[in-house]
Amino acid sequence: MDKEPVCLVPAGDRCGEGAVWSADERALYWTDINRFLVHRFRPADGCVRSWLFDEPVVALALTTRPGQMLVALGSRLIVWRPAGDERTAQGFILPGSPAVRLNDGRPDPDGRFWIGSMRNNVAPNGDDLPAGGTDGVLYRVAAGGEAVACRTGIGISNTLCWSPDRRTFYFADTLANAIRAYDYNGPLGEISGERPFFCDFSRGAPDGSAIDSRGYLWNCRYGGGCIVRISPAGQVDRIVEMPVSNITTCTFGGADLKTLFITTAAKPGERLSGSLFALGVDVPGLPENRVALD
Repeated sequence: MDKEPVCLVPAGDRCGEGAVWSADERALYWTDINRFLVHRFRPADGCVRSWLFDEPVVALALTTRPGQMLVALGSRLIVWRPAGDERTAQGFILPGSPAVRLNDGRPDPDGRFWIGSMRNNVAPNGDDLPAGGTDGVLYRVAAGGEAVACRTGIGISNTLCWSPDRRTFYFADTLANAIRAYDYNGPLGEISGERPFFCDFSRGAPDGSAIDSRGYLWNCRYGGGCIVRISPAGQVDRIVEMPVSNITTCTFGGADLKTLFITTAAKPGERLSGSLFALGVDVPGLPENRVALD
């Protein structure tokens, strides 16, 4: 297994994001926010397929329905069946769109979908717009699309992860350079006890994360050219150097969940920026949570 990052797909993504491993298909799905794309990579044969959507695609999630995924677009959630490219509304529409848009999102261990928003920095044609402010909201979304605002005043919502014992929730504000920890109540789907977890790290800003089976958080550092493995106590355990600057999100996959798949965003002058990478690891990750649709 490779212990240094390897480029799997030189996709040329403007902002690769939303990596999700489908164990059923033995394939990795991810998005390009600015080109409105979803990609699928099959390690067995190296095949890549892409689908085009009508607005930015910001996050993906497996569901309890075989062959169906939850897709977070900039303004709404939809249910998607890749095999027939069938798309139906999930029910949730983001309040305040298009001034704001959705960003990182993941299912919790109990089947609810959590997703955060931010000031919209993507134009209708995919061009970049200025980001900033504290317009973001963290939502908990039920199966029918009903949503509860759990946190407000966020710059850019990122990193939604749960500890292996399901007691701790991790959430980042990229603009604040802060990952915070919360107590997680699974039966109620509530978070409380906000506290600093990993803040003010000097290399880049916190983007997406994944958590391994020992409870270590692997945080992608946008603009920092690395991934940081952070202990449950909030200490740096390892820094993985990447060959590009803008590291966006990651997830564990492969048959043994010992491959960390990593998405990146473009940067002028970096030939491999916007590529999909993989890193072999010793400690496996956790299986992807699934959104309950019924």
